[in-house]
Amino acid sequence: MTILAALTRLRQVCTAPRLLHLPEGSAVPPSAKLEAFRELIADSIGSGRKALVFSQFVQMQKLIAAVLDELEIEYVWLHGGTTNREELVNRFQQKSGPPVFLISLRAGGAGLTLTEADTVIHYDPWWNPAVEDQATDRAHRIGQDKPVMVYRLVVEHTVEQKMVELGAEKRKIAESALGRDATIGKKLTMEDVDELLATPVSGSAAWDEV
Repeated sequence: MTILAALTRLRQVCTAPRLLHLPEGSAVPPSAKLEAFRELIADSIGSGRKALVFSQFVQMQKLIAAVLDELEIEYVWLHGGTTNREELVNRFQQKSGPPVFLISLRAGGAGLTLTEADTVIHYDPWWNPAVEDQATDRAHRIGQDKPVMVYRLVVEHTVEQKMVELGAEKRKIAESALGRDATIGKKLTMEDVDELLATPVSGSAAWDEV
């Protein structure tokens, strides 16, 4: 469990160092990924597109919402505590509705039809391709008549990139590191941990367009 907690904190550094809640007065570097997201979402919405934005961490969703507020981009937000899912979906599905739907991956990975979206952004991918694809499929539903652009934001040369590489070969390890099934975490070997942690501290944000 200590190893899984450490991996989670390393992932939080990649999403936004502010998520670590360091002691007051600590130097907190800016988030390269958040700046990359700012550029991507501004360009997408400026081009008249409508986007689904997925993130796992509630605190990260709040930071993303703050960026959208700064950019004066209207959005709706679906998370674990949302009780008016249908109302939010109906608002987004309107042609004149908000151009961004901010969604918790767990809350919105299934059961939604969001065909007004033509852009999907995974801010911090689940790394389990099946779960990530299920979330992406919210836009790929019956009635979709537009090509859909999918972006996955990854900080290079960090534990995130290592998780992507390991996830392709060792899906169970990727899931356990993200807390999907804590029992699987007991199967992590020290060799796996060494490989995950053998990565430079610094990195730059990039996105894959699919």
